[in-house]
Amino acid sequence: MGERLSLVEQNRALLARQGLLERWRAPLPEVVEAIGALQAQQWGALPVALWSRMHDFETESLYSAFERQELVAGQFLRGTLHAVTAREQPAYSMVVQDGGLNAWQRTKAESSPRAEELREALRKFTDGVTRTVEETCVFIEDWVRANPGAIADEEAQFQRERKWRPFRATSDFMRWPAKGEWGSRTPEAFRAAPCPPGRGPGSAEALETVVRCHIRAFGPVTAEDTAYWMGWKVPPVRKVLEAQGDLLRFTDEAGRTLYDLPDAPRPDAETGAPARFLAPFDSVLLAYEAKRRQRVLPDEHRAAVYMKANLRVLPTFLVDGLVAGLWGSEAKRGEAVLTLRPFGKITKAARRELEEEGERLVRVLHPRAKSRHIAVS
Repeated sequence: MGERLSLVEQNRALLARQGLLERWRAPLPEVVEAIGALQAQQWGALPVALWSRMHDFETESLYSAFERQELVAGQFLRGTLHAVTAREQPAYSMVVQDGGLNAWQRTKAESSPRAEELREALRKFTDGVTRTVEETCVFIEDWVRANPGAIADEEAQFQRERKWRPFRATSDFMRWPAKGEWGSRTPEAFRAAPCPPGRGPGSAEALETVVRCHIRAFGPVTAEDTAYWMGWKVPPVRKVLEAQGDLLRFTDEAGRTLYDLPDAPRPDAETGAPARFLAPFDSVLLAYEAKRRQRVLPDEHRAAVYMKANLRVLPTFLVDGLVAGLWGSEAKRGEAVLTLRPFGKITKAARRELEEEGERLVRVLHPRAKSRHIAVS
């Protein structure tokens, strides 16, 4: 049994790695690797997530990094849209493939083994060329007609009704803006991923890389935490963790084993934690097993943050390292308002800190507003 870490100690370790104790001063790709793959299904959340974690962050630097392909946006962890660095993309893509998350068939109809040829053909069609949803649909339909029986009729009809989205929603492809200009809207067109599954590291190397990425960004973690984050089953992840001879072992307050890198920061429980704003779908709220997120989100606030009806994770703010309320912003007629909705009473000092941080955030969110205000409801 390793040394026991309290929830507060786990919290401070998480905040230190995420740049939520002290903002990062490093090039953007280095920061993205340090804080783990960024949730991107709500595209406007990316600048907020990075602003909260970086000194002197500028939104245009994010879009420039995508344009230069230093960052890649695609269907990675848990089959959802994430942003990762080009250096780590091959490992993520392979792990998605090996975890079964690239499976595109949605019906029980049996297609021919030749159906996989379509995926390779679509990769070639999108290799270095931006293709819209409509263009990929035309290409796929032409291929299906030219290869009768390769894809079962029932499956083809299911895919057709959804514009073949399940077929494209794999780590073989990355998102790209249809008109070539990166901005605040989610890129809806596609290109082949720089390194599709099978053309980079092998399965074992890729799995080890991604497991260590999770520990680096969110550790100390359990095997269940890492498996959830990846969208994998626990046994193969635990096997990899146990095989890493350099990892440190701790235990949490429930006696579960926590794994960590030997040189990772683990501040003591007395370390102060500043007020911080988290983006919608922020990674720290999705990096652990669903019922084991108390290190950052108290159980009594779970229902207020996770919207099961529409699968949303709302924007939150931290006080003393823990989620303590929700926030939102809007701009009307030149006036921008950032609204804070605490879950309970907060101290005057915490409120003052939140308001100061919020004033900086609202300038980032609404740079053209003529006036900006903070409201606490």
